[in-house]
Amino acid sequence: MARILVTGGAGFLGSNLCVRLLERGDEVVCMDNLVTGSEKNIESLFGNPNFQFVKHDVSEYVWVPGDVDSIMHLASPASPVDFDKIPIQIMKVGAVATHNLLGLARAKGAKFHLNSTSEVYGDPLVHPQPETYWGNVNPIGPRGVYDEAKRFAEALTMAYHRMHDIQVRIVRTFNTYGPNMRPDDGRVVSNFITQALRDMDITIYGDGMQSRSFCYVDDQIDGQLALLDSGYNGPVNIGNPNEFTMLELAEQVIDVTNSNSKITFHPLPQDDPTQRKPDMTRVTKELGWAPKVQLREGLEKTAPFFAKELGL
Repeated sequence: MARILVTGGAGFLGSNLCVRLLERGDEVVCMDNLVTGSEKNIESLFGNPNFQFVKHDVSEYVWVPGDVDSIMHLASPASPVDFDKIPIQIMKVGAVATHNLLGLARAKGAKFHLNSTSEVYGDPLVHPQPETYWGNVNPIGPRGVYDEAKRFAEALTMAYHRMHDIQVRIVRTFNTYGPNMRPDDGRVVSNFITQALRDMDITIYGDGMQSRSFCYVDDQIDGQLALLDSGYNGPVNIGNPNEFTMLELAEQVIDVTNSNSKITFHPLPQDDPTQRKPDMTRVTKELGWAPKVQLREGLEKTAPFFAKELGL
């Protein structure tokens, strides 16, 4: 049994990760300030003797009594609607909180796992994106608060690895979706499913030809745990290489939900990437990992969660 600190553990990805860690026999300390996370996501875990919840802002000093084997740093608002609402908090959790947690990892002799993002590639000029690509990011645009926070977090993580010989893992996630997402988080999957379930117009920004690669949450966690348990220090893309346009996604969502929604088109937001797809060479070579759940199956697993959340 390993004792693992999960920051952002009451959020979408963090709560699913806590469940998986407990299922495999680990002890979990879940830390979250509940700014975008919710106790509802983890309420089923409170009776588990191997689970502990600590309400705390990791941008403040962080200490956990006792042994800590690994720190999985997932804390960070990650939704477009949050970039305008809480930009400074997003930058602090990428910079100050990462520094705090790396210090804790050093003090505890713990492995440090950073949940980074494909947003470090910005609006990429290379397709698909390998981990060696340095990105095309607008540092002063509205998305820059998230993109640059994660880029700084990666740089700081590697600096601690080089200077203090800390074992580090950096996962670059690609458009993860699934149960425990916030219906109003502004991400494209949650937007489309919420609108389709309500028979509202599905809003596509741009011409609908911009593309993404969507990774179901179970696959994402499988990949992250494979990385955590590996001996690889450095960034690894974890995602699904199958690429879909926004129009194709909208059509699949309408079909899965049996919706009467129509599709409408609106201006593309500033710095919104036109393409995003992981190069899987490194993850295949180093971890032997590949996703299993394809888009339609993932949408079929996700839609009932949203219907329940919306009371439909």
